[in-house]
Amino acid sequence: MDIKKKTQTNAGAATGSRGEQRREQILKALHDCIISKGYSKTTLKDVANAADMTASHLLYYFPGKDAILEYYFENVANLLLARIEEFSDEPAERQVNLLTDLFFAGKGLTRSEIGFMLECFGVAVHDTKLRHMKMRLDRKCKAYLTGLFESLSGSKGAGAQDAAELAYAILIGLRTAAYFDRKLELPEARRLFREAIIRLARRPR
Repeated sequence: MDIKKKTQTNAGAATGSRGEQRREQILKALHDCIISKGYSKTTLKDVANAADMTASHLLYYFPGKDAILEYYFENVANLLLARIEEFSDEPAERQVNLLTDLFFAGKGLTRSEIGFMLECFGVAVHDTKLRHMKMRLDRKCKAYLTGLFESLSGSKGAGAQDAAELAYAILIGLRTAAYFDRKLELPEARRLFREAIIRLARRPR
């Protein structure tokens, strides 16, 4: 899953109008600017230049830089949740592999996409709208993991919820560590996460 491509495609898919194409250009421009120099150092003028338009023209489509990021992040989160939801129809053991591959195979989420998401998480500390979007993403992911652990262990209730909390913390922690620590290769992070899921599923309740 190429999140950048799918997010931009979703932005322009509704009508195919010139306005939607412009939105797509702006989303791509913001993404590229963030990957290049980070969100805090990216100005509205930078985004406008990358989108080949003036800042005043850009403001016709979005009220500001934060609004572009919020729109982009919401689409990214929805794509992730839709992908995870697709796993629910698979056997529990296969779901573990699919989830692991999504985050650690380097194909579902590329390094640049992880960097983009980490930028969003940082901005969410002070951006109320973005923070609520991240909270929704976290909640949905944990609900999915709770259901997965119920299927893996055959038990319901607090035990599965506790395992889901731990698994989600390990997922975010390992994926962040693999981004910053070049010694932690993705295959190793993948192995560690998969083993953690299996151990959590097997632990006494």
